[in-house]
Amino acid sequence: MKLSREFHFDAAHTLDHYPEGHPNTRVHGHSFRARITVEGQPDANGQIVDLERVGSLLNAARDQLDHSMLNEIDGLQTPTLENICLWLWGQLQKDLPQLSGVEVFRDSLGHSCLYQGSQHGN
Repeated sequence: MKLSREFHFDAAHTLDHYPEGHPNTRVHGHSFRARITVEGQPDANGQIVDLERVGSLLNAARDQLDHSMLNEIDGLQTPTLENICLWLWGQLQKDLPQLSGVEVFRDSLGHSCLYQGSQHGN
């Protein structure tokens, strides 16, 4: 079984790897949506994981991202969708071993990135 929970955050960033004058090199912001998925079999209580515990972990991650300059967050110096997924995975995997997927959306642009962990346990 898979169980997902979502949260939203608004943040700014700049992407310096684009050519000079490209709009992405200027500071700009997005509304993001993140979906965290856990996988496993329900325990004796009928749950894969306690959703209140998951909520606390997600709130801690969200608090770091929301209304922030993403480039200034340790580990997010290049805040692409891909790197935001990897950053969230790194924030959550230790305390949430059932983690099976992190997906980050920029709904206004129709963009998303899904990370399901590496085959090497990273």
